[in-house]
Amino acid sequence: MLPSQTMYKSKIKVIAFDADDTLWINEPYFQEIENKFCTLLEGYATHHTISQELLKTEIKNLEMYGYGVKGYTLSMIETALRISNNSINVAVIEKAIEYGKEILSKPIELIEGIEEALMALHGKYRLVVATKGDLLDQENKLKKSGLEKYFHHIEVMSEKNESEYKKLIKHLDINPNEFLMIGNSLKSDVLPVLAIGGHAAHVPFHTTWAHEKIDYQVVHDNLEKFNKIIDMLIHF
Repeated sequence: MLPSQTMYKSKIKVIAFDADDTLWINEPYFQEIENKFCTLLEGYATHHTISQELLKTEIKNLEMYGYGVKGYTLSMIETALRISNNSINVAVIEKAIEYGKEILSKPIELIEGIEEALMALHGKYRLVVATKGDLLDQENKLKKSGLEKYFHHIEVMSEKNESEYKKLIKHLDINPNEFLMIGNSLKSDVLPVLAIGGHAAHVPFHTTWAHEKIDYQVVHDNLEKFNKIIDMLIHF
C-alpha cells in the first residue's frame, strides 16, 4: 500500500461533491441562454457589451438573490432595462422569463464516469453534496439525476467560503483533515477548503462561469487530481 493511500484511508471520512458541472452539466446551458439573450438585445449593443453588462448585474445581485436560475433571470431583465434606458418592449421581458424557465426544464446530463465513482465510494465513506444555487432547483436536479441514493446529506450553501465550510464540517461532526471536497471550481471548491485544513480534488470542466475563474495555479499538499484520488480511495 502506498503512503498516500494509507493517509487517505486513515484520514478521510466524508467526501463532498459539488453539483453543477461536477455531477451534471450546467454552465453550457447558461451560456446557450446568454447567447440567445445577447441576440435578443443586439439592437442596443454588441454581444460582448451585453455579456459584460449581464455579468456585472449578476455579480452585483448575488448578495440579494444568491446563485441560481431565478437570480439569473432577474439579472437578465434588469440588464435589458438598463441597456435600453427602460425602453425595452414588454415582449423582451417575457422572453427573458421564458429563457429562465428553459434552463430549469433542461434534462439532467450526468458527467461521464461520475455515477461509477459514486457507486465505488458508496458505503466506504459518507458522501455528501455541497453546492451553491437555488434550494428547490438543486433538490429537483438531484432527484431527476438518480444520484440521490448515494448521498446521506445534501447542503445547498449560500456561499462557498471558509466560514460556510467550517459550519458544514462542524455539522458533519468531523475534523477538517477528515473532509475531502471534489468540484470543478478552484475558487469555490478548492481554495477555501484547503485554507481550513481540508483536502480537495479539482475536476476540470471545459467551460467555467467567469465569476468562478482564477488567474493563477494552485499548488498545495492537500490538493489532488480527481482521477488519482478516486483511484486511491477506491483501491486502498
